[in-house]
Amino acid sequence: MSDGRRRESLRAGMLVDIVLKRDQPTGKLTRGRIERILTRSGTHPHGIKVMLEDGQVGRIQNIIEED
Repeated sequence: MSDGRRRESLRAGMLVDIVLKRDQPTGKLTRGRIERILTRSGTHPHGIKVMLEDGQVGRIQNIIEED
């Protein structure tokens, strides 16, 4: 499984689970496809911040492997 804390393992169009800022206390996940990668650094301990195709912004928790 790819690591959502490393920018190099991410590409636009990948299916991911993110946690939105408002959902951080509960850990509720939101699934979508990456539109843009917002974190500039190569790694982030809490997950790379991305914008999904529907405009929601959050930190990656899981990368969904597709066949």
